[in-house]
Amino acid sequence: MKGLLTLLFSIAFLTSSAQVRATPATDSVVFKLSDMQDIVLLNHPIVKQAGLLSKEANAKVLQALGGFDPAISASFGRKIFGGTEYYNHWDSELKVPLWLAGADLKIGYDRNVGVYNNPESRTSSTGLTGLGLNIPLGQGLLIDARRSTLRQAKAMLSFAEADKINQINGVWFNAGKDYWNWYFAYQQYAFIRDGVNLAQKRFSAIREQVLLGDKPPIDSVEASIILEDRRVQLEGADLDLLNSRLVLSNYLWNSEGIPQELPVNAVPERVAGSENSFNQLILDSLVAQAADNHPEILKIRSKIAQLDIERLYRQEMLKPKLNVGGSFLAGRRDPFAYVAPNYDFRLDNYKVGIDLAFPLFLREGRGRLREVKIQQQEVAYGLQQTGREIQTGVTSAYNELMAYQSQVTLQTKNVVSQRILVSGELQKFELGESNLFLINSRETKLIDMEVKRAELIAKSRKSIADLYYRAGKRFFSTSDVN
Repeated sequence: MKGLLTLLFSIAFLTSSAQVRATPATDSVVFKLSDMQDIVLLNHPIVKQAGLLSKEANAKVLQALGGFDPAISASFGRKIFGGTEYYNHWDSELKVPLWLAGADLKIGYDRNVGVYNNPESRTSSTGLTGLGLNIPLGQGLLIDARRSTLRQAKAMLSFAEADKINQINGVWFNAGKDYWNWYFAYQQYAFIRDGVNLAQKRFSAIREQVLLGDKPPIDSVEASIILEDRRVQLEGADLDLLNSRLVLSNYLWNSEGIPQELPVNAVPERVAGSENSFNQLILDSLVAQAADNHPEILKIRSKIAQLDIERLYRQEMLKPKLNVGGSFLAGRRDPFAYVAPNYDFRLDNYKVGIDLAFPLFLREGRGRLREVKIQQQEVAYGLQQTGREIQTGVTSAYNELMAYQSQVTLQTKNVVSQRILVSGELQKFELGESNLFLINSRETKLIDMEVKRAELIAKSRKSIADLYYRAGKRFFSTSDVN
């Protein structure tokens, strides 16, 4: 009997020799979700990248405005052979595109002299000045390529803004989920660590009682088994916590674009166990918000606006080309005079021209217009389906949130009841009316229930983030719903 006692006690003593993990330092710093919000929305590379979308869209608008830039053109040519000046050509023009009717205002100066000049383009030695307009009376009167390009570029500004919001929302949604994964990993580690500490204290107490002969040796073996089992669980929880910290660090960048690590002493914020702040009114508000301002809806509407402009342009291209141009002409009376009397514009000095073109079958134009109309139908169907999916997604996320909040409330009550059972079992054990097995069972059950409660809280918080994300909004901090 003495040999068996010595053997059992030796085993228990050896298994308890490993050190229990220390409690986190008292200088722990709470890293709130709102703190993470400031870092992510200001410094995350994807957020900064998304911010370039609006700038890129504005650059395309600026590029489209280039179609209305005034332009100066000039050309010069001269030929002299055998002492004879064959020709001396100088042509210059200032063209100012006008928004109205797709017209172009033109101001030109030509000087074409020489022995072998074409008589129809020959001018006097002082040159010829023209002031006139080119106006499309058929194709291009209501809308032309440059006006269509500019309007479509402006329509895509809202597309780029919605796409930017969508990308930022996606980054923040993933960051929020990983934050609550870290929260659960930390809580799980804390509960298991407390369980290890309790098992260590109980083992030490039972070992002393075994030495005094107040407890049978087998109790020390059972206490050591419980201790080592919880240590194994703690190892797994420690790994989960370490990995969750690494994942969360992916979102931490400083203002200079240098990645940062989550501080070792950082701990997640505390969360209330019972939450009942969401109701049907909030759901209706989010559904309405999603129907009107969801980024995906705004993107599709921008695409619809762009296609509407393209359809108008393609319809305009079915008209015949009928361009009318004319200029009043004037010759310089005195090349050395001041500006005011330089030119003499008269109604009987002018130049006009008409260009007419019309394809007989219009197959190219009708085909392009039909293509645009088909694309409009596709986008319209996509808008209907996307709107329906967003609405059901918001409702589904809300139902999931309600279920988690109900489970958190019930689990909180269960944890309170289980604590009462553990406390009562400990009192019975001290009076000799219980045994170590029942205490360990009650205590292990309490730890499991605490961990489950933390998991439900994390899932509840992630479902809140999911609800707002599906509605096209960003959920920022815990205070937004409490």
